Amino acid sequence: MRTDTPKTIYLKDYTPPAFLISDTALLFQVYADRTDVTATLSLKRQHPTDALVLHGEDQILHRVILDGRDLMQGTDYDLDDKFLTIHAPIGAQATLVIHNTIYPDKNTALEGLYASNGTLCTQCEAEGFRRITYYLDRPDVLAAFKVRIETDKAAYPVLLSNGNLEAEGDLPDGRHFVLWNDPFPKPCYLFALVAGPLVHIRDEFLTRSGRKVDLRIYVRPGDETQCYHAMDSLKRSMKWDEDVYGREYHLDRFNILAVSDFNMGGMENTSLNIFNTSAILADKDLATDADFLRVEAVVGHEYFHNWSGNLVTCRDWFQLSLKEGFTVLREQEFCAEQHSTAVQRIDDVAMLRRHQFPEDNGPLAHPIRPDNYIEINNFYTMTVYEKGAEVIRMMQTLIGPQAYRKGTDLYFDTYQGQAATCDDFVASLEKASGYDMTQMKLWYSQAGTPTVTIRGDYDATAQTYTLHMAQSTPATPGQQDKKPMVIPVTTALFGQNGAMIGEEQVLVLDKTAQDFTFKGVTERPVPSLLRRFSAPVKLDTDLTPADLRHLIIHDTDGFNRWDAMQSLAMIECNRLLASGAETPVDPDFIAMYSVLLDHAAREDQDITLLARMLPLPDSSIIAQAQSVVHPTEIHATRLRIMKTLAAAHTARFAKLYDTAPHGDYRVDTLSIAKRALSNLALRYLYLADAEAGIARAATQYANASNMTDRMVALSVLADTDSPARTGALQDFYTRYSDHALVIDKWFSVQAAANRPTILADIRALAGHEAMTLKNPNRFRALYSAFAMNNMNGFHHASGDGYRLLGELIKALNATNPQVGARMLNPLREWRRYAPDRQALMESVLQDILAQPNLAKDIFEIASKSLAPPQT
Repeated sequence: MRTDTPKTIYLKDYTPPAFLISDTALLFQVYADRTDVTATLSLKRQHPTDALVLHGEDQILHRVILDGRDLMQGTDYDLDDKFLTIHAPIGAQATLVIHNTIYPDKNTALEGLYASNGTLCTQCEAEGFRRITYYLDRPDVLAAFKVRIETDKAAYPVLLSNGNLEAEGDLPDGRHFVLWNDPFPKPCYLFALVAGPLVHIRDEFLTRSGRKVDLRIYVRPGDETQCYHAMDSLKRSMKWDEDVYGREYHLDRFNILAVSDFNMGGMENTSLNIFNTSAILADKDLATDADFLRVEAVVGHEYFHNWSGNLVTCRDWFQLSLKEGFTVLREQEFCAEQHSTAVQRIDDVAMLRRHQFPEDNGPLAHPIRPDNYIEINNFYTMTVYEKGAEVIRMMQTLIGPQAYRKGTDLYFDTYQGQAATCDDFVASLEKASGYDMTQMKLWYSQAGTPTVTIRGDYDATAQTYTLHMAQSTPATPGQQDKKPMVIPVTTALFGQNGAMIGEEQVLVLDKTAQDFTFKGVTERPVPSLLRRFSAPVKLDTDLTPADLRHLIIHDTDGFNRWDAMQSLAMIECNRLLASGAETPVDPDFIAMYSVLLDHAAREDQDITLLARMLPLPDSSIIAQAQSVVHPTEIHATRLRIMKTLAAAHTARFAKLYDTAPHGDYRVDTLSIAKRALSNLALRYLYLADAEAGIARAATQYANASNMTDRMVALSVLADTDSPARTGALQDFYTRYSDHALVIDKWFSVQAAANRPTILADIRALAGHEAMTLKNPNRFRALYSAFAMNNMNGFHHASGDGYRLLGELIKALNATNPQVGARMLNPLREWRRYAPDRQALMESVLQDILAQPNLAKDIFEIASKSLAPPQT
């Protein structure tokens, strides 16, 4: 057990750095067993201080030279395992040279400079650069970087860093060098270095001012044929950012590396983005439709950081949402334009509700700009990212698109080359629009998801319709009393004939309770509320099932049609959970589903939207609506509804199954939707007739022309005990054994299977020869898929599912605590579960917290999860 409590960092304690670094020159001399680093720093003093304190971890320090003079340890400087503190007098300007050695091959944390399958690469966000050399590792210290890399040419033929390539050549003894120059000041978290036996594909982009940009994607040999979708996504992102935000790329080169050992999806290092292979590689035989869409989104996200994060960066890590929330919004806008605006909005909100809403309702609830942290890696959260994007989207809604664009231009132009704050961004929008954002800024400091209660009141005599609105935000850790927020509720009214009454309006709820009255309404309308999800809130309305069915058919907002269907399904799930297993499914719900199935078979309907409307709410969404979560009952109830629908609509599902697209595989919006509907039908047909469903799935698996159809068929078979399951799983493993990302899918599909033997299955897979804890993709493929996508198995009454996850986290404590902390997420809400599950989950958390030498990443999440709730 830890005997020391890790230090908490507070926003209120922020002070500007005493020193700045204007220029950083780095020399990396790479050898087989080590890397020697020489850092030459041009220092500028900002204000008097007793000492220069540099961050540094996991390295051997050799020399410290200040203005040409060797410094002596104990006299001129002190050294411990976290800091190099220089006491020698430093003038207004000075040159500091540091010689040190690091060992990338021994770096299992995948932070700093580390080795991955023969390639060296970096991950410096948030605080990884201090594992490379001693430095002012904070985002408000921006410097121009020059980087020279020297190494063995045969072992490391490709050498990359930030900026433009200035020189390269051969050295004695089979070595070679490169010199990269990035003249645009950046914080060290955006530094990147790559060295390895890599191949690349190449293209170019012509900017709107006529400059040619050299584009390259580097991968290990054999993967280059899977990079063309990523390259196309990059070029479309560059064009979109010019057209929509007026932002042009500023350097001559843009490089991407895809590496298999990577803790994140991607990293926006200036001009040298480093990606997890799962966010770059895509081929129809190896990647699903979801994989293709993810590549497009992540490539766009990291490119958009070029302005919203790099050329304008964040002053301190509390301002993380300044770059991440803004960039998530830009990514969402880009993806919506590439495909379907309504479907993109549905997918974004579904993710927010599934992951961020529980975060807001749990022991680690925090504002999008937190006021304290122990380990900053723990605050790369859905709240900072996705809720941060929603807050900017609300401001965009309030001020309108023209003022929003004017405000973002002002922000970029004002703060280019600087480290800014969330307040700076909001002030730019305020100045451009004239809209007072004072109350709006509460979203940056106040945690929790507001609930907006809306009741309608129709006065036939006065021909008025009034919406009575009220808002409340529950207490969260450290914040008991909540002030009313600014909540834009975009609203439209629909008549009984399905036509919209009047025009859509944005109703601004900024008080605890307000009334909004519509005049000249000649009949009781059905309100369409929070259209396009205009605010990240929970709605409590008096809409009846009949009202929801009306909106499902007539609403002109695709998002609200989907949301009405989700609400209707939630009403049915909640009714069945409350009334017991013998209660039949509501015939009206079955009938509504038949209407949607009939629409899905018609060419005049938006099947991209229907492909989202037909699936039932996820089990985790159903759980959020319960005051006490009984996971087994939730799983059983959802499955019972699906089986009822399958039995009632077998013929319709059979017809829908036959609408699968034929011919060449395409990833356009229509083809993706057709595959989604066909594969949904496959699952229901299995539930209607297991034997026939297994045969159909086995045939689809054998004949599939793309990975999407093959994986869905395999997932249906994975639920069974049939010989077809065994054969398909063995065939899949043999067929794709040379493709790591596909084998990850093989683990995941088994981890999510609905089988009575699932716990034994997971333990067997944990001991499989292909399982490793060195690669985050691989162990996440098993354990995250199990914990997040298998409610029945993970929450088994024995508690063995919790213990399996606990064992993983304890193992990761010594090797990769950053990811280990994230793996704790499924246990954080333990108090919401029934008492038997509570006790089992609490026991696992206590066991983790009792581990010796517990990393601060894991300590923070475990200790806060166990902390007594504040009332």
